[in-house]
Amino acid sequence: MAKLAKLLQAAAGAAGGGGLNVEDVFSTYLYTGNDTSTAIDNGVDLAGEGGLVWVKARSTTVEHVLYDTERGAFKLLQSQSTAAELTQSTGLSSFNSNGFTVGTNGNINGSPHEYASWTFRKAPKFFDVVTYTGNGTNGREISHNLQGEIGFIAIKRTDATDEWAGAARKSNGVYSVWITDPSYALFQTDAALYDDTGNVSGNNVPSYTDTYFTVGASFTGATNTSGATYVAYLFAHNDGDGEFGPDGDADIIKCGSYTGNSTIGHTIDLGFEAQWVLVRSTSNLRKWMLYDAMRGMPVDGNGAALYPNSTDDEEALQRIGSSNVGFQLTSTDSMVNLSGETYIYIAIRRGPMAVPESATDVFAIATRDATAPAFNSGFPVDAVLFRSNISSAANNEIGSRLTGAVNLETNSTDAEQASSKFTFDYMDGYSHLVGDLSTRYSWMWKRAPNYFDVVAEPIASAQMSGPAAYSYNPPHNLGVTPEMIWVKDRDNSDDWYVYHSALGTSQKLILNSTAAASSSSWAVASDNFNFYAFGNSTGNAICYLFASLDGVSKVGSYTGNGSTQNIDCGFSSGARFVLIKRTDSTGGWWVFDTERGIVSGNDPLLYLHLTNAENTTLDFIDPYSSGFAVTATSSNVSGGTYIFYAIA
Repeated sequence: MAKLAKLLQAAAGAAGGGGLNVEDVFSTYLYTGNDTSTAIDNGVDLAGEGGLVWVKARSTTVEHVLYDTERGAFKLLQSQSTAAELTQSTGLSSFNSNGFTVGTNGNINGSPHEYASWTFRKAPKFFDVVTYTGNGTNGREISHNLQGEIGFIAIKRTDATDEWAGAARKSNGVYSVWITDPSYALFQTDAALYDDTGNVSGNNVPSYTDTYFTVGASFTGATNTSGATYVAYLFAHNDGDGEFGPDGDADIIKCGSYTGNSTIGHTIDLGFEAQWVLVRSTSNLRKWMLYDAMRGMPVDGNGAALYPNSTDDEEALQRIGSSNVGFQLTSTDSMVNLSGETYIYIAIRRGPMAVPESATDVFAIATRDATAPAFNSGFPVDAVLFRSNISSAANNEIGSRLTGAVNLETNSTDAEQASSKFTFDYMDGYSHLVGDLSTRYSWMWKRAPNYFDVVAEPIASAQMSGPAAYSYNPPHNLGVTPEMIWVKDRDNSDDWYVYHSALGTSQKLILNSTAAASSSSWAVASDNFNFYAFGNSTGNAICYLFASLDGVSKVGSYTGNGSTQNIDCGFSSGARFVLIKRTDSTGGWWVFDTERGIVSGNDPLLYLHLTNAENTTLDFIDPYSSGFAVTATSSNVSGGTYIFYAIA
């Protein structure tokens, strides 16, 4: 969204309309170090609004470094260290209106290392940064601007060596951690933490309001020594009172606690899908665990972990995975899910929340490139259709960020299999398997409201509902009623089932088949929040959800007239991608795109249901400025009925 549009949205939020979106106030941004001053454009206004930038090298053992606008550029803290603030002219050099600029220091931009950055913008009910000078007063009140409940607070003395201190909100509203004794540090060690049941004197328990928090009390050395300087990072907790999103009523951050149960698939229901999760046990020797969806947080949990209290590089660990209602624990590991143990967390909502205005922001077509990422999109990719060779027989492989390094095939009933090409930890594409080869093609989608969504949830007995045996109703985040759904059992050999609004809920199509639509009770009416879809009684399913969005995408149907017919999709410059299937009789799943050619004459045609090489001898489709045109051949038989999906 353009900067002007963001300003208008913010103004509308202040007036009681739409609010800020999560992508306006938070970003996970990945980049490769280059030893050269580099601007990181993540779309977050730090110059005007202020906030925090946290950076960690993923591929080497260096410190976590934290910079904030209150202390200024060049000044860093380390989450794993008690060290005082450092001044470093080669680190972060400026806070910008669309992100920040990094210098040449190895902690933040050393070649050829990979880095993760997390940006938190100051905003009411999301995040704030406060600095103060200690005065030695017990119970001193420090003002803040969260304008809502504090969910988590981290305090660090900046002028001298001292432990990180802070408090975390438990799910019952009690603050469970207030670390001011050197033996019980917040970030920099993995020692046990204080909680509200032990070793905390009455004077030491902090108090909070919408406008202040207290420091000092029994151990004044950590949070309020006279003359010492401090910084506090405050994370809000939304509980139905968030003021974010297009309607200004959505939550984007939650802080709380849960009790481990040693059950794989234990889901922490937040009311939204999480993209960033920080978890820590409150007892025993445990590390902080930091996961995010950009580096990898697939539903099966084999994601990428970093440790805020350690310099360790990134590690692939099956502990925390995505869930369309929060996050799930995919291990019985004591770090996240030991039975009976209490864990605290911070979780931030997945974006984007803004409805896309341009198809190029959410859909791309590319051939394989010689440099990473192998397929360039210009945006973070959430789902892909991949063809290893359009000139000869090959499978049509499909994968998603939610499922990670595995794939299915639209031309096959086969179960999911491992595929190293499906790596998604890039800001502008996917796959590290590089190589300049123009016959390798990929079609790439970004999840976005009113346009496209992916759901990958286990099919469990608790989800069994609806009119058919073997159906389940996972909630989705499309924001509107899906008009087309593709469903596949990931664990077993089974067909791809397709729902399309033109056929209604009593008929289905098979993506891996030419068969006409057939009667089925596999689906019932979808709505904005839940849908019913076919699946086996146990296992895992993947669902791809499509919708029409003005000027961006169109899910529709037409009846053939035996001559050239214009299909109006409401586009301004024609369709870049078109999928067509005849429904009243047998017919293939035909794929056309402008990268390979949509022209007046023969068009390269691929088939989702077959491994065949592209066919260049047929003229099924022609250009049309508002969408596409179909000709008098198989794509437009008089009286025949067809469904289509088109992207501008």
